[in-house]
Amino acid sequence: MAQQPRPVRYSEKMRRKAVERKHILAAKGGRMDVPFLLLTLMLTGVGLVMLFSASFPSAFYETGGSNPAYYFKRQGIFAALGLFAMFVVGKINYQRWRGAARMLLIFSICLLILVIVPHVGITSNNATRWLGIEGVFTFQPSEIAKLAVIVYFADSISKKREKMLQWREGILPYAAILGVIAILMLLEPHLSGTILIVGTGAIMMAVGGIQGWLIGAGVGSVAAVAVLFVKLVEKGVISYGASRITMWHDPWLDMSDSGYQMVQSLIAIGSGGLLGLGLGKGRQKFLYLPEEHNDFIFAVVCEELGLIGACVIMLIFALLLLRGFWIALHARDRFGTLLVVGIMAHLGLQVFLNIAVVTGLVPATGISLPFFSYGGTALALQLVEMGIVLSVSRQIPAPRNG
Repeated sequence: MAQQPRPVRYSEKMRRKAVERKHILAAKGGRMDVPFLLLTLMLTGVGLVMLFSASFPSAFYETGGSNPAYYFKRQGIFAALGLFAMFVVGKINYQRWRGAARMLLIFSICLLILVIVPHVGITSNNATRWLGIEGVFTFQPSEIAKLAVIVYFADSISKKREKMLQWREGILPYAAILGVIAILMLLEPHLSGTILIVGTGAIMMAVGGIQGWLIGAGVGSVAAVAVLFVKLVEKGVISYGASRITMWHDPWLDMSDSGYQMVQSLIAIGSGGLLGLGLGKGRQKFLYLPEEHNDFIFAVVCEELGLIGACVIMLIFALLLLRGFWIALHARDRFGTLLVVGIMAHLGLQVFLNIAVVTGLVPATGISLPFFSYGGTALALQLVEMGIVLSVSRQIPAPRNG
């Protein structure tokens, strides 16, 4: 009887992968990236200061003068918890996230479904985006979904390599996941969150190796849909978001109602001038500007710190993003690179969209400014994401001498 040949190549390949994975998991790692850590701490600290300055008039009014630091105290608690979580996550080997990727994605989708179930989700400002106990503790499942998409895409794409060039294995599965999440979030509705998740997923797919023409086609399609939507709203074919589009063109047409928020934001930005009115001396936060400690906190920054102060804050954000992408370029493996790219892309998109909304560059979408806007769970999760980046930075191979 002829002896069956042993599958030497296959066994050897699997053995090498197992050994490599074992070594990666066992790696202790080095020191956290200090510049990235300092920039994160700086943004967290400045964000808390600006939140206190922006929120104390509203807190004073809402608590009857008993607790003007209400929002600041709550945000400070979550900031402390988030910083603790950031250091803990930064010490954990980021490869451990691979095992949680699939379950995290399934869990986030279940939460998004739960939000739109009648009498389960919490509604505010005509949108049902929250779960929890109203008045005690609430959170947005979309924040968990953002992290879930980043971790799952990084894990899955890092394993496929050349398969990302194929439509069936490299594009369709990820497009389907983004489509399901987008539909669930649009039912809330949560347009800004949908844009962030879909945009982040698309960037990770692009970095993962899909064909260049598909990237161009995707960007072109999104732009075409956006232009078509605006035109249909202007002609009255679509009623959803009609007032936002109209007020985006000229908020002064109805400055006492639909355009009120945008007008007050522009007044705050303009009155700040070059140097600002001084920290704590802003006027629009005194119940003139809605959402002054949330989505429109950047208008308060411009009013109190001026153009120079606002530019300094934007520069810190830019330095954080650049350092993050530097870490991605020097990551130990493909999974680490994609993980950091996803986190930095999400952060960059959110910062850009928030500032664009506040300054009137794009229509209002209800999007917060990372590290600054009020929202405890959002801040805590942002710091956890920074911890993941720091974890990746600890595994960067040391440069070779000579």
